Amino acid sequence: MGLLDILLGRTKPVVPDLDQLFALPSAAVTLEAAAGFTPTGQGAVCFATVEGAAFEQTHREVQALLDADADRTGPPVELTQDEYGYSWLVSRRAPDELSLLVNDLHAVNSSMEVNGFGPQLLCSLAGFRADRGRALALVYLYKRGTFYPFAPLPGAGQRRDNALELQVKAALANDLRIEQDLGRWFPVWGAPGL
Repeated sequence: MGLLDILLGRTKPVVPDLDQLFALPSAAVTLEAAAGFTPTGQGAVCFATVEGAAFEQTHREVQALLDADADRTGPPVELTQDEYGYSWLVSRRAPDELSLLVNDLHAVNSSMEVNGFGPQLLCSLAGFRADRGRALALVYLYKRGTFYPFAPLPGAGQRRDNALELQVKAALANDLRIEQDLGRWFPVWGAPGL
C-alpha cells in the first residue's frame, strides 16, 4: 500500500483465512460457559449459485473427500438452495463432533477455492442451541475473514435477538476474529444448519 492509497482512504482487501475456522471448537467451550449454547453438529457453506460441469465436478470431489469418513452417517454433504437463490453445502455431524464439522467446512471451502469458485463463496456457519430452543449461528464471512453471531428469535417472523448477539460478540472477542462492522452482520434467515 502506497502513500497515495493512504491519503485517498483506500484499503487493502482482506485476504480470506480459512484457518480461522479451526478456532471454532475452542470458541464453543467459551460460548457454552458464557451463554449456555452447545453445538448442534450442523454447519453449512453458502455461495452464490453456480451451475455447470466444473461445479458438478467440484461437488463430486467434495462428496468423495468427505465420504471417506467411515464414521459418518448419512450423506457427506447435501446441496440445497434457499429462497433467496443462494446455494448451501450442508454437513451434519454428531453434536460432540464440532472439530470434525469444522474440518468438513474447511474442506468444502478449500475445494471450492482451489477449483476457482472462491469469488462465489459468501460465508460458512456452525449451528448452536441453548435451552428453550434458542438458536445461534457463528457465521464466518469468507471475504472478510471474520466471524459474527446470528441469533434469530423463535416464532413467526424474521426477528433477531440483538442483545444476545452483542453478548456473544463480547464473550468470544478473545477466541475469534469478530467482525467489528455491525452493518456486515447479515441475517441468514432459514439457513440450513441453523
